[in-house]
Amino acid sequence: MTQKSAEHLLQLDGISKYYGSFKANDRIDLSIMPGEIHALLGENGAGKSTLVKMLYGSLQPDEGQILWQGQKVNIANPAEARTLGIGMVFQHFSLFDALTVAENIALAMPKDQKLSDISKRLEAVSQEYGLPLKAGARIHDLSVGERQRVEIVRCLLQEPKLLILDEPTSVLTPQESEDLFKVLRRLSDEGTAILYISHKLAEVQALCQNATILRHGEVVADCIPANETPLSLAKMMVGDDIHEIAPRATGSDDAKVILKVTGLSATGLTGFETSLKDVNFSVRTGEIAGIAGIAGNGQNELFAVLSGERTTAPDMVQIDGEPVGGLSILQRRKKGAMFVSEERLGHAAVPEMSLSDNVVLTRHGLEDDLQTGPFVRHGTARKLKDKITEMFDVRKGNDDPPAMSLSGGNLQKFVLGREVMAGAKLVIVNQPTWGVDAGSAAQLRQNLIDLAATGAAILVISQDLDELFEISDRLATMAEGELSPFVPTAKTNRNEVGLKMTGVFAPAEGAH
Repeated sequence: MTQKSAEHLLQLDGISKYYGSFKANDRIDLSIMPGEIHALLGENGAGKSTLVKMLYGSLQPDEGQILWQGQKVNIANPAEARTLGIGMVFQHFSLFDALTVAENIALAMPKDQKLSDISKRLEAVSQEYGLPLKAGARIHDLSVGERQRVEIVRCLLQEPKLLILDEPTSVLTPQESEDLFKVLRRLSDEGTAILYISHKLAEVQALCQNATILRHGEVVADCIPANETPLSLAKMMVGDDIHEIAPRATGSDDAKVILKVTGLSATGLTGFETSLKDVNFSVRTGEIAGIAGIAGNGQNELFAVLSGERTTAPDMVQIDGEPVGGLSILQRRKKGAMFVSEERLGHAAVPEMSLSDNVVLTRHGLEDDLQTGPFVRHGTARKLKDKITEMFDVRKGNDDPPAMSLSGGNLQKFVLGREVMAGAKLVIVNQPTWGVDAGSAAQLRQNLIDLAATGAAILVISQDLDELFEISDRLATMAEGELSPFVPTAKTNRNEVGLKMTGVFAPAEGAH
């Protein structure tokens, strides 16, 4: 790797990118020294992804210049970026599941290199940096953390001078995150610069020496993260005071059980699903129960069974004492259960349909005045839409826009509002703030806390441990389709939960 130098490795001078009249990036200045770990922060839509795509050659700037080691460069494509010494690890891995580790890495290497030589080098480099990999292992057999190792080692074999990481810890356990930080600090010591994108502000404080903060495509602040707090960083990103979660009384062990799951086992319908294995738990009125886990360990399959997208034996799922395992989604909604899926567009809402029409999708059959026979009363739908958008502060461009025109945070607020305003006694939410900016995330979490205070039972499935520790009364963890016993949040910690995320826990006991 390169050695540290006193000269800038990368400088951006007045970089702008336009899409019609929309400014995705507006005159951005940024500089990075060799060996510097530099954070790029901003809420959704702030322009982070557009900027790094220009650095990696996937997009071209409309104005401004990029200086690399003091020389102006035009990075026409990712191959040219890699030739300069710029590597990137994307948030969503670009790996072929059916290929081996070596074959995946070979795809990004010069064509004259032999697969056997690449295999030897990748195993040597992976061992040297504490990221052990087997060249012949197939991607589909690797964990999420191991797949990220492949992405990083692929970059290291290209001997980068600048490594760009986009949300690198979003799917890692706390232990895997700490291992990654050790690697990044070593690379920094060796002179490799790192541009680090993350919404986890505490880890930015611990890892990054400097930060550039974007808002609406512009640089609004440069700071030293160690001199800030997560709250002050979030305020710079959002531009408004961040809502601080109000404390609340926790749920009672004597409260009525609303959701009860008993002996739930379900085989994956395809080769890409995770089978559920003897899942047992309950959720009581007035409490928030949280389920942690790395993506792909059965959380989506559990949500499908609880929501009625997939049916089971009747007694496996009970709502308010009634067996519902064989009932449809609408039948469960009529019993007071509401569901918010992980995928906002396409699952929770139809992108091209208006907000009022999206209200009808889940409220038909629940509102007496929403339909007359087979006909929808659109006036009533619009009134419900107005009530939801006002109560949940859903910001939109016009009165009744299509769902796809809303930002991720505003659409999530709309979807949650649509569900909980139906008078829910049970709310099951999958990834409530995934991809949502700090301001909207805080508001959504407060909405869930307020709902529990009214007596609703809430189950939150999330990969965000900070979120779960902030709002949950009890926590359990899913790993390979198994659910750990629930424990009071106050009696566990992130390291314990992280171990459980790797499958290190005793067989589930009967939760209360």
